[in-house]
Amino acid sequence: MMRPAPLRYVRSHRFMGKKRKVRAMIVGIPRSLSVDELRVGLPPRGVRNLVTAGHTVLVESHAGLGSGFPDSQYEKAGGQVVRSLDEVYGRADLVMKVNAPTPEEYPLIREGQILMAVMHLAVADKKLLKVLLERNCTAVDFVTLHDAPGHYPVLRPISQLAGRMVPQIAARYLQTDHGGLGILLGGAPAVPPAEVVVIGAGTVGRNAVRACLGAGARVTLLDTRHDSLSEIDWAFPGRVTTFRANEATLRKVLSYADVVVGAVHTRAARTPHLVTREMLGLLREKSLIIDISVDQGGCFETSRPTRLSDPTYVVDGIVHYCVPNLTSLVARSATYALANETLPYVRAVADAGLPGAFGAQPHLASGVGIMAGQATHVGAAEAAGVPVVDLATLLEGNAS
Repeated sequence: MMRPAPLRYVRSHRFMGKKRKVRAMIVGIPRSLSVDELRVGLPPRGVRNLVTAGHTVLVESHAGLGSGFPDSQYEKAGGQVVRSLDEVYGRADLVMKVNAPTPEEYPLIREGQILMAVMHLAVADKKLLKVLLERNCTAVDFVTLHDAPGHYPVLRPISQLAGRMVPQIAARYLQTDHGGLGILLGGAPAVPPAEVVVIGAGTVGRNAVRACLGAGARVTLLDTRHDSLSEIDWAFPGRVTTFRANEATLRKVLSYADVVVGAVHTRAARTPHLVTREMLGLLREKSLIIDISVDQGGCFETSRPTRLSDPTYVVDGIVHYCVPNLTSLVARSATYALANETLPYVRAVADAGLPGAFGAQPHLASGVGIMAGQATHVGAAEAAGVPVVDLATLLEGNAS
């Protein structure tokens, strides 16, 4: 295994009243090993931003190919294209990914390394959590990073894309050649459109409503928050049927739905199963479920993660589409959307290290699930089965 490069101190940084030297970081961008994952941690313009600031960026060969970024573009941006995953992990101080490391990467994670990704630590593999804790790593989980109550800046653009993709997914899997009901999503003269039910009025749900209306479908929206339903009613007067979500209203809408979209998000916890297997019996045979919440466990009892190359399965006659990395279908757009929000945080960590980056990006602290081998977020702690450590207390102890 390769050792990290010698330290290159490039600036001073003041944190908690103490002046500290901070070295230029080596940032690693590995090629994703996740099945059907085509997105990449940063596009070439993100690499140029870091290189211009004095940092070294290692990009594994072909890491960006699935998003339409050949190695030559990364080299032109100032990145160093390396041939192996081992070299990325062996030299990088900070590893930037789209998703959590896969089991093949666990042995490569170094002592004290910083990892930044959409990691879903609350539902992560316990072996990964054990590795991160035992090797004193720091894990920034963009899933929990928020800059206001209910406002998740990194999840938002991906959720917007996922919601807007709903009509194209629904249109495909309503077709008979994909096992569907044979319904045209937008209908035609004298032929009614599909009935789309969206559960959850968050970012995914709102964008799904907008996109499905644009495609000509009839849309019903359920949520527990009256204010959220009111916003949709105001934005699309008379065009969306809205219900307060409870078992009775769920049963009512399932009785006429052709497509049901799960768009429920819970903060750093598993999504509750709102639709039980017994309730599937209310749907017509060959109806379609699209569970976008599956990356947090799914809001249907019958949901289980699938992959883009084999995205559907059938339970009790109902087609299920449950792909966690749905936006990998539009990998280039998704990579740009992610980088627009993640790059400022990556740059802050590269410039000032941790905890120094909290000065420039104070909301970054909300995304730290593990800090120097300690679980600092309740979701990560519960998933790992270890006590949660208050981040502020941990930082005060290290500063004293």
